Amino acid sequence: MPSPRRSPGRLLQETREQWPLMNHYERFEHMVAFILGVIIALVIALALLQLLTRVVPLLLSGSIDPLDHEVFQGLFGMIMTLLIALEFKHSIIRVALRRESIVQVKTVVLIALLALSRKFIVLDSKVTEAQTIAALALATLVLGVVYWLLRERDDRLSKDLRTDPGTGLAGE
Repeated sequence: MPSPRRSPGRLLQETREQWPLMNHYERFEHMVAFILGVIIALVIALALLQLLTRVVPLLLSGSIDPLDHEVFQGLFGMIMTLLIALEFKHSIIRVALRRESIVQVKTVVLIALLALSRKFIVLDSKVTEAQTIAALALATLVLGVVYWLLRERDDRLSKDLRTDPGTGLAGE
């Protein structure tokens, strides 16, 4: 298992060592994950820069009140968007680091839960219909149950591997 923290030079060296052992699809998958990671990192950096250049001067000058409900919703919505993008990038980087061969279902469910949480934070309950709020709540509940089931399955597989390491079972 690769170490959790590696320098960029070490990552490049490991990739060079593993490259001949990879089939064409694994190489393609690795390149796509790397390119997507770079693009998402650039988007996150630009979004953070824009957030800082727009919000910090307004906060320091007192032009906006962070305690105002609408302002708070907007600011927190922007911050949550960046956090969702960071989690998305993290899931892609795990593929590039060869910790996993595909994006994990649990990660996708967690990103969806983050996105729904963001939606609830920025939601204007005065304008949004009750049916829409109920549908979002149901989607959140279902995703929560799916995540719980996936976690339970992974915990059970992990326990089985610890008690009988010769089974060769691998979790998702």
